Amino acid sequence: MSELSRRNFLKNGLLAGTVMLSPAALLNTKLSAQTGGKKEKVRLAVVGAGSRGQYLMQCVLALQEHENMELVAICDVYEPSIQSALLLAPGVKVFRDYRALLEMKDLDGIIVATPLHEHAAPTIDALNNGIHVFCEKAMALTLEDTYAMAEAHLRTGNVLQIGHQRLFDPRFLKGMNYVHSGEIGKVTQMRAFWHRHNNWRRPVPSDQPELERFINWRLYRDYSLGLMTELASHHIQVANWVKKALPKVVRGAGSISYWKDGREVEDNVALIYSYEDGTQFIYDSMIQNRKYGLEIQVLGDKGTLELENNRKFYEEPPVPPKPPGIVQLIQDLESNVFGKIPLGSSSWEPELAIQERGYPILANNPRPDWWPAWEWRDGSLEQVIGFADAIREGKAIPGMFEQCYYGSIWTILGQMAIDSGQAVTMPDKYLI
Repeated sequence: MSELSRRNFLKNGLLAGTVMLSPAALLNTKLSAQTGGKKEKVRLAVVGAGSRGQYLMQCVLALQEHENMELVAICDVYEPSIQSALLLAPGVKVFRDYRALLEMKDLDGIIVATPLHEHAAPTIDALNNGIHVFCEKAMALTLEDTYAMAEAHLRTGNVLQIGHQRLFDPRFLKGMNYVHSGEIGKVTQMRAFWHRHNNWRRPVPSDQPELERFINWRLYRDYSLGLMTELASHHIQVANWVKKALPKVVRGAGSISYWKDGREVEDNVALIYSYEDGTQFIYDSMIQNRKYGLEIQVLGDKGTLELENNRKFYEEPPVPPKPPGIVQLIQDLESNVFGKIPLGSSSWEPELAIQERGYPILANNPRPDWWPAWEWRDGSLEQVIGFADAIREGKAIPGMFEQCYYGSIWTILGQMAIDSGQAVTMPDKYLI
């Protein structure tokens, strides 16, 4: 594909707007509307019943009554995970081979929450068998597997939804309205970080040391890309959503600078994704200091969004109305509004961060009466509702798969930039 053809594809496809705006339409039409009758039942199974799989099981169970969905089966090969999952859902069928699970009668969809390197096989086999799939992010370990999953989805027409809950998070949806309406002006830089302080290890039974790589798969390159696929993939997707575009090139560096315990994935990464219009997305992640936590900052010439913190800031904040009379006089005196007599001054003053509390992006995000108390509306339940509704309609939410696909592609390309020390671009053969 020529560079001109590539640009025309991006302009007419990803940049057309529907890819980015469909999640907001989903929120407005599916989650807020009061439906007149009971929805058709959706029967789901979870493939991969570890910690993330069990969390998604809880989501389905919490939605069973209100959204008329049923958890009918689980599949895993690790007995402790199976037994733990059965405490949540004692009556479900148990499988140890996902291929047998796919033969179940009246199974509508599966939720894939296996280790990353095992995402592709059950996803592709399910799609080829007429079963819809919700697959955790990132999509796959390799570019080839990611593309193969996309090919199966597009060829069969069956739903493939990827677990990027920020696409359903009311705060992020509202924030994107601010971005795309121009309220914060022209966005020319985005910054994101995700910092933790733990070794990312899980205990291995002392009498079964051979399970080290099986249990701690996130630490080994045969199974995971570590910080990139586990954390960075979330914010790379959001950055593309902000820009309504794909990066042109990525550069990166990483190291194992602290946790020197035999792991193979970096504990410290930093990358710059560059877009066609000159916008830079600067990302870093580490697991040896958690002071700054996580955030994605969107910087425009009129304002800034901190999407994880639910805050917006203006370059020139609106001036609040002054109180009348003596109250205003006292406030002016207290703030030295009448000025000071300078005895001396420097020729340069440091441009320190603006100390402003800002405003909430979303001022009110109430839970419905039936909403579980343990879930605070970050998009996790909403994405399961969206998946079930997509199954009922027999088609994916317009544009959402493309958004998630390219997020996964550019996550892997970021790791390739770290590995090679070179600037990396997306091969045209991975355009969909």
